[in-house]
Amino acid sequence: MVILGNLLGSLFFAWLMTETGLWRSGQLGTHAVGIAAAKCQLDFWPAFVRGILCNWLVCLAVFMATAARDIVSKMLACYVPIMAFVASGFEHNVANMYFIPAGLFVDRALGVQTAGLTWGNFVIGNLVPVTLGNIVGGGCSSLSPTGLCISGNPHWLILR
Repeated sequence: MVILGNLLGSLFFAWLMTETGLWRSGQLGTHAVGIAAAKCQLDFWPAFVRGILCNWLVCLAVFMATAARDIVSKMLACYVPIMAFVASGFEHNVANMYFIPAGLFVDRALGVQTAGLTWGNFVIGNLVPVTLGNIVGGGCSSLSPTGLCISGNPHWLILR
């Protein structure tokens, strides 16, 4: 249900941003299409691994923000890992729910059909492997350490 809500909200926001016409200024439109096309052309394994690494950093941001005691520390705790995943080119399913449809909408508005940039490639070629990678990354970075901390046993998952 949450993924569907994220998808619908992202599609609506991508459509709204396209309707502003801001993509017409400079190279913004072609850059948005280029980002979306590159994301749609990833093979399964690299998209999956980028999803793992991305959510590892997202969970790190959540843990650090939870541990921080003041607002500035909480903001920095979120900012640094998130900027690291963006700068590294890692993949997050919810972010891609905006970026790829925005590129698809702009591509259509430009009247071109960029190779590899399709709704099918968005869902099957990007959203599926990235979402699976995000699940693994979130599970490995939060489930395992949390279980270890709660149980005190490094083999807690195997013993259950």
